[in-house]
Amino acid sequence: ASQPEAMAIPRASRHKHRKTGGRRNLHQKKRKFEMGRPSALCKLGAKRVRPVRCRGGNMKYRGLRVDAGNFAWGSENCTKKVRLLDVVYNATSNELVRTKTLTKNTIVQIDAQPFKQWYLKKYGVDLAKKGKKGGGKKDEAEEVVEKKSRHVIFKLKAREAKNKMDPAVEEQFQSGRLLASIASRPGQSGRCDGYVLEGEELTFYKRKLEKKKKQ
Repeated sequence: ASQPEAMAIPRASRHKHRKTGGRRNLHQKKRKFEMGRPSALCKLGAKRVRPVRCRGGNMKYRGLRVDAGNFAWGSENCTKKVRLLDVVYNATSNELVRTKTLTKNTIVQIDAQPFKQWYLKKYGVDLAKKGKKGGGKKDEAEEVVEKKSRHVIFKLKAREAKNKMDPAVEEQFQSGRLLASIASRPGQSGRCDGYVLEGEELTFYKRKLEKKKKQ
């Protein structure tokens, strides 16, 4: 005979002691709508998502492993699907960084390549080489491959002249990794979407990371 399933820990507070330490009198049993579930603790790895049926027939998608997501570059109004490379900071606990757990507002490193390619197409500037001296023969060879009309060249130059990029973000493109924050809830939606860190927020988290290194 199969054993009956153990009832989950409820989200109601009837099982808790009173503020004074006394025990409560139970006037009703646990209810299924008060049921809590184990946390997903979504990790960085090959995609693994499980559907969970919820109250009212609604579905949650429990992300157990995720390795990519849609990340927005706010100042450039550009969103790309990119690979997640590493977990670098979590305000809750360093344990979540060590185990590479993905939660909302986790700071991660993402692959900069899709944004780099988009920037090159829109502004005609290779962010990986920008700021580096001596492009050499390789650059000339690339220029020969992709010929552009005068109109396109002037259009790209005009765009670049108007554009101002955050120097801290530009610096990250050299290494090919961008710092980003997760805005979705991977354990609930099975998706790991977010945005590239810029401006004051980027400065704040860079400071936090430097502080963590010194410890």
